[in-house]
Amino acid sequence: MSEPYPPYPQTPPPLPPLRCPLCEGQQFQREESRQESRWGFSSHRMTLMVCQRCRYVLHFYDTHSIWNLD
Repeated sequence: MSEPYPPYPQTPPPLPPLRCPLCEGQQFQREESRQESRWGFSSHRMTLMVCQRCRYVLHFYDTHSIWNLD
């Protein structure tokens, strides 16, 4: 009996480069941000990646992203 799926690869595939969705830029300035909830009971920390070409801001909420920003 053959396996229905190929075996899982040992190494993950390479990550795609982070690109600006507006200008395709690949150089970013990293900033940290915090935003409070509507009633102020919780606070959300975000990583902001600011495109150096057009200043568009990409928001990343937590560490669960395919781009390793740390």
